Amino acid sequence: MTLQQLERYLWGAATFLRGHIDAGDYKQFIFPLLFFKRISDVWDEEFEQAMQESGGDLDYASFAENHRFQIPEDAHWNDVRQVTRNVGQALQAAMRAIEKANPEQLYGVFGDAGWTNKDRLSDGTLINLVEHFSQHKLDLAHVPQDELGNAYEYLIKQFADDSGHTAAEFYTNRTVVRLMTLIADPQPGESVYDPTCGSGGLLLNAALQLKAAGKEYRTLKLYGQEINLITSSIARMNMFLHGIEDFQIVRGNTLSNPAFLENDELKTFNVILANPPYSIKAWDQKAWSTDTYGRNLWGTPPQGTADYAFQQHIHKSTDRTNGRSIVLWPHGVLFRDAEMEMRKRMIESDMVECVIGLGPNLFYNSPMEACLLICRRNKPKQRKGKILFINAVNEVKAEKAISYLDENHIQRIHKAYTDFKDVEGFAKVVEIEEVLSNRASLNIPQYVSNVKQKQDEIELDQLVAEWNDKSIKLRSNIKSLISELSNS
Repeated sequence: MTLQQLERYLWGAATFLRGHIDAGDYKQFIFPLLFFKRISDVWDEEFEQAMQESGGDLDYASFAENHRFQIPEDAHWNDVRQVTRNVGQALQAAMRAIEKANPEQLYGVFGDAGWTNKDRLSDGTLINLVEHFSQHKLDLAHVPQDELGNAYEYLIKQFADDSGHTAAEFYTNRTVVRLMTLIADPQPGESVYDPTCGSGGLLLNAALQLKAAGKEYRTLKLYGQEINLITSSIARMNMFLHGIEDFQIVRGNTLSNPAFLENDELKTFNVILANPPYSIKAWDQKAWSTDTYGRNLWGTPPQGTADYAFQQHIHKSTDRTNGRSIVLWPHGVLFRDAEMEMRKRMIESDMVECVIGLGPNLFYNSPMEACLLICRRNKPKQRKGKILFINAVNEVKAEKAISYLDENHIQRIHKAYTDFKDVEGFAKVVEIEEVLSNRASLNIPQYVSNVKQKQDEIELDQLVAEWNDKSIKLRSNIKSLISELSNS
């Protein structure tokens, strides 16, 4: 299959669920089935290879050493395919058996979907799903890792488009992800962390960027935490289907129960990439004021806005030597009065390296403009005491559902960050003292005006004025014409 055929084939599975469950729930059934089919087909492929190597020795071909994952007896895809009654129960039993047989790698990876709820998914619906996935082999010979990984990413986006308001929980705009990983520039052997990892897109792209550059991506150490069970499972499957194995993705609440510790302190990382949930209200503010891990070094955020709790967690988790972080936020974190003192302390630490304003509609179901807050533990000497502001609000391509950055946009923004110098109407290097004197505001238009936007507004005003003028003249001409015709 071509990639397009593979994408259509995988997305076709969703048609069997329409009318039975909400679009936002498709992912918790489709992704586990896809992963179950993939590991079963790869097991068969490995079995055949071992049979050829051993001259037909069945025992040798079944040895655990010849298989990436173990599939217990009666837990293979083909075993479930023979079941016609209580299909959901058979699927659930097979998935749990596989998780139990591979505890270090796959425990909990299939999530907790309601396979046995016949009121939602009848035996007939599940049989149709199983038969749909059975049409094609998904082993490595027929569907290489890169191809299946790309198709999996396509599915994630399709589910995001289809599920509306739930999309932001597990999907970050992939063109923004590319810009973030390009700026972070992870290197072989480094550690990369995402404290709110969703479906793992930021972590995965850090590895894929190295791979595309011909560098050793398998030594990259990936760490993620995600509060939602289904989404964390999707992230783990995402890694496996892309051929990434050196990763740890843990389910849990990063603010109340951070997963990665060393010597009873937060583990630190070379690169942190994140798109935290925006302004969550249901969090334990009281516990934060006496945080066990000392993450409240700038202060305690308001109950209704936990943004700076995440930002302080990220700061505390950044490696002291060469750590850098890039966080995708709505613009409010740059100037809100309620967080001014915390923002002031962050700026005074001289860790804020760059603030990039992105265009509108890059978040799902929201026209709000996003920004990137880039921090670095040890800035280069020429960048110390300075912050670069980039106003890239016009570097965006608008679509109906969601906008995106094209490659020209990404390269222009990346070059401005790398050059770290003034660009008229686009980038401005500002001394920290000036920022602090402006009530610690990082609001980008205060430091770099968007000339193109102003010019567009002027041109639009001119066009409207001209249109009004011509409309008046047209009405006058029509009246004159009617009058002449009446007189004649």
